[in-house]
Amino acid sequence: MKRIHYYLLPLIFCACDSYLDIVPDNIATIDYAFRDRAGAESFLATCYYYMPNIGSPPGDPGLMGGDDTWSLVDVWSNAKTGDYNCYNIKINQNTNSPYANFWEGANGGRDMYQAIRDCNIFLENIDKVGPDLSEEDKLRWIAEVKFLKAYYHYYLWRAYGPIPLVRQNMTVDAGIDEVRVYRDKFDDCVDYSVQLINEAVPDLPLVLFDISTELRRITQPIALAMKAEMLVTAASPLFNNNQRLSGLTDNRNVKLFESELSEKDKWERARTACKNAIDTIELARASGQIYELYDFSKSVFYPNYSTVSDTSKLVMTLRSVLTDKWNSEIIWGTALGENYTKCTMAQFDAGHANAAFTEPVIAPTMRMVELFYSNRGVPINEDKYYDYDNRFKTEATPEDLRYYIKTDYITAKINMYREPRFYANLGFDGGYWLGNGKKMDFDGLPAAETAWVTQMLKGKPSGNFIGLRYSITGYAVKKGSHIETTVTTGTSSSLNLASGTFPIIRLADLYLLYAEALNECLEAPNAEVYDYVNRIRTRAGLEGVVESWAAYTDPPDSDKPLYKSSMRDIIRQERMIELAFEGKRFWDVRRWLLAETELNKPIRAWNIMGEVPEDYYNVITLHQLSFSEKEYLWPIRQGELLKNTNLLQNPGW
Repeated sequence: MKRIHYYLLPLIFCACDSYLDIVPDNIATIDYAFRDRAGAESFLATCYYYMPNIGSPPGDPGLMGGDDTWSLVDVWSNAKTGDYNCYNIKINQNTNSPYANFWEGANGGRDMYQAIRDCNIFLENIDKVGPDLSEEDKLRWIAEVKFLKAYYHYYLWRAYGPIPLVRQNMTVDAGIDEVRVYRDKFDDCVDYSVQLINEAVPDLPLVLFDISTELRRITQPIALAMKAEMLVTAASPLFNNNQRLSGLTDNRNVKLFESELSEKDKWERARTACKNAIDTIELARASGQIYELYDFSKSVFYPNYSTVSDTSKLVMTLRSVLTDKWNSEIIWGTALGENYTKCTMAQFDAGHANAAFTEPVIAPTMRMVELFYSNRGVPINEDKYYDYDNRFKTEATPEDLRYYIKTDYITAKINMYREPRFYANLGFDGGYWLGNGKKMDFDGLPAAETAWVTQMLKGKPSGNFIGLRYSITGYAVKKGSHIETTVTTGTSSSLNLASGTFPIIRLADLYLLYAEALNECLEAPNAEVYDYVNRIRTRAGLEGVVESWAAYTDPPDSDKPLYKSSMRDIIRQERMIELAFEGKRFWDVRRWLLAETELNKPIRAWNIMGEVPEDYYNVITLHQLSFSEKEYLWPIRQGELLKNTNLLQNPGW
């Protein structure tokens, strides 16, 4: 199989001006594209090209559009953040020129309807290719494009709710009434995405034939894992019997959220899909594809860090699962965008800050700092041993935290005695940071290779050092930068970006989706629900969920894992911790109907203008978020509604 090259044919830029860009416009060029295998393979690459820029700040609303990060809106960083289009979703979304417009492909969004249109062109023309394309390859390519078509529809209906389905492209002589399409019922949108995946799966490979040339191409595990995510999304409270949307009715008097399935039916379908994906991954593992929860000790980078403590190795496992290239946990991923590294990686000394190769302008909020568990594996406000009321006070770091924080360093108590994922995800004042050329613990030799200490006070290298390009909250997304990425300064300053992978969906994500769906299908959680949650917790160095709540919380919290509703809350927090800064929280709080709660809280941070601990360690409010009910579904641009009066705007816009 040839390597797929990601480039575009000239015809892709011949976009028509119809309402959803679904009418082919250059038939002669299309015929030419499918005259042989090479042309068809190029068009296959075109269908892949439209994938949203997941893991890249300019094109992934999940990275900048929620409450987990806040950004220094810095003119110097516009090129890396895409003029803050995704960031502005939470600040100034509008109908005149919507941010992250995936309906039309504007303001940071890729045109999903043009993507669907080109998938249809491929499916309608692939049979024209001559005998140099084998039947086996043709069926596989068709399956890949059907999956992509399903995914592009999903990306739209997850954001906008009911959308116009494009089952096939219209003819070039389609009349004005034909192109004035309607939005389809939401259940039909879900069913169509699922149908396409079901059609695709039999002709997709269980494992990749040649990893060196086929990475990123669709397999059965990818297709079924994404089907599981789709059905969990459709079963979630936003879309499952949400009475606030039940009245959405178009000018045909069609109720777009009317459903024939019960709430439980939808969760049962999601549970089955999750288990099917897990079982298929087990088959792939038996066929030689390594799928397992990531372990840094099995990484190709491990020999470089073999002398660090077991504590640090665990932190490296929990950190590098996001970035280690095509690691065993990734079901489907994409290249780690250099802009995410540049916009999150801290600066460690004066040379780094002055060189400005990294600009940590995307910073974790205090909401995320408080979210991670204590070192006993329960929420800090429930841990009966954690000094929650004094969490913002400071003290010298005790010696027993020496692998996480510099001993005797004055830092906040909220940074102490937290679970390993806290130290894997967050850089903070006084914390150790392995990587960027540092490969030994605090007591390693030679001293030049011992871990960095992040110094976040004003005037310090990791803080507001020169008044430009700094963390606005006092924390950094440590998880966002590959450990082998380095900034060198001196006579030949440079940024050397390590090649990494950003997961679209990984095994821990799928396990937690299954635990969530299974819990919703039961009257009370059972051993299997606990098992899939505990797989994640065990890898994170924590005790089981039932054991932890029983041992470290007081009644009534100690019984939380025993009941469906409170176990639901535990699973949700586990997802928000495990998948932090991977773009998942943005979508999760919406599908759970929690955005009105979570996104109406103040954005809090340390006083980063403080030059001494007494001034720095004061919690301040950067912004008061305001999320209204209408924002659960994204707006369609007003200009589209004027062109097509059959389209219905989402409620409240």
